[in-house]
Amino acid sequence: MHIFYTPDITQNIYTLNEEESKHCVRVLRLPVGALVNLVDGRGGFYTAEITSDNPKKVSLSILKVETEFHKRNHYLHIAVAPTKNIDRIEWFLEKATELGIDEITPIITDRSERRVVKEDRLNKVITSAVKQSIKAYHPILNESIPFNKFLNSSIEGEKLIAHCIDNQGKKYISELVIPHQKYLVLIGPEGDFTPEEVNLALNKGFKPLTLGDNRLRTETAALSVCFEINYLNR
Repeated sequence: MHIFYTPDITQNIYTLNEEESKHCVRVLRLPVGALVNLVDGRGGFYTAEITSDNPKKVSLSILKVETEFHKRNHYLHIAVAPTKNIDRIEWFLEKATELGIDEITPIITDRSERRVVKEDRLNKVITSAVKQSIKAYHPILNESIPFNKFLNSSIEGEKLIAHCIDNQGKKYISELVIPHQKYLVLIGPEGDFTPEEVNLALNKGFKPLTLGDNRLRTETAALSVCFEINYLNR
């Protein structure tokens, strides 16, 4: 079954935008009468029938609606420093969306090698992964923000920071995470957080986290956290 992302759906009749319409008619070659699925990114999962195959504005009739489709029992927010090679952060976003993540914030740290992020491009990667993995919830991608400013913003849930500095009383995720909660995890850049940044986070109530003895790339560390928290909430 083919899936389309339709965040603005509100009624029983819906028209795909020009990009999705072209993909539907010219690429997938779906005819009038074909059944498709729609997701609104807020938990709605729809079954619809194509009623018009205009390649610029495909019309759909909604046949069935499911709400809170595959709703998760926890909320995961990862704030991660974007990598110098943008392909790596795109890979993380794709895989994290497939595994299950609710919110991502790119944070700009003292050692960040990338300080400009094109959120539109990254959102397209997320949307593609949502459709590919049949997710009814679309992860939120926030605008990039300086690390210090992020720590001073409104933060909810269990707060963890993964870093490589020794002698900080770090614990494993399994020792820190209580199931079915909200979690916020900080992941630093290629050169790690500075000691000053780590101390600032600890003073804000973040708990120090270890991901094991192996030194991981930024995107691998972020995906490891995503996997482990989802596993603990299975």
